[in-house]
Amino acid sequence: MLLGMSIGTWILLITMVCFSGSALLIWYAAKTSGQFDDVEGVKYRMLEEESAVDAPIDAKR
Repeated sequence: MLLGMSIGTWILLITMVCFSGSALLIWYAAKTSGQFDDVEGVKYRMLEEESAVDAPIDAKR
């Protein structure tokens, strides 16, 4: 027992630090690439664009 913690506790602690660090790196990469710049504009662009749903139905069906 190192510093009063068992080996299982150390493995859990190291795993959680790695997961937290990975999440922070992914968030930082997304933030610096501009993925969070305009989160509200996507829903308005979705309504303005023409989509395949509005295309005429094929006569063969």
